[in-house]
Amino acid sequence: MQVNDDIMVLVSCGHHPLSGRERRAERDAKALEIALQHTASPRVVFAGAPECSALRDYLGMGVPEIDVLTQTSEADVSVALASYVHQKSPRLVLCGHRAEQGESSGMVPYLVGKRLNAAVVPDVVDILAQDAESVEVLQALAGGQRRRLHVKLPAVLVASASAAVARQSAFTKARDGVIHSLSVAETEDKELSGWHWQVAKKRAKRVKTVAAASSSRDRFRAATAAPASTGGQILHNPSAEEAANAIIQLLKEKGV
Repeated sequence: MQVNDDIMVLVSCGHHPLSGRERRAERDAKALEIALQHTASPRVVFAGAPECSALRDYLGMGVPEIDVLTQTSEADVSVALASYVHQKSPRLVLCGHRAEQGESSGMVPYLVGKRLNAAVVPDVVDILAQDAESVEVLQALAGGQRRRLHVKLPAVLVASASAAVARQSAFTKARDGVIHSLSVAETEDKELSGWHWQVAKKRAKRVKTVAAASSSRDRFRAATAAPASTGGQILHNPSAEEAANAIIQLLKEKGV
């Protein structure tokens, strides 16, 4: 089966939140599912160890092969990914919003987009149409809203949590899929060596205060009710200064 070089999917090694075992990353799998709706054989790229067990989960979704950019745990994989994407110059790149382990900064899509000189579209639910010059996508907004966007190619699409659930991984396809290990240059992540790692803790939830004389039902509802989402704004094609001011204002409101 011939691989489609016009559509590339970047995947990473996932991390199960309870068992800690390696698995396919949920958002990366959704990005691959979007690609598989439009081509049977997108080019799938992974940066890391070829022995990662999560690779078989992606192969089990039906892709014939995966290109693995061999990288050590001390390397900055974003540099290798950006260089490889620039070399292949695909028209469309799909990926998740961030990795499920490691630095998980969410910067990879934007670093790849910068190297490819491509637009980056976050929270993509589906691809509606595509021609030689542009792609029409459906983007998820706050409150369950959706909007259509026409984006000039090349483009980097970041899969939304609202995108279609990824298909199950088939054992036979996972077994028969091919993993190509590619030797590429490594860039040492100097910042990583000076970091201190610790287990993340859940942030305490603020409980709504109720009167002491309230019924047990009211107290239970106050303790379990999810906080309502308020405020926010949608900026349409803002300038760099307007976008920066909006971010600064949000950080001040959150007390960051």
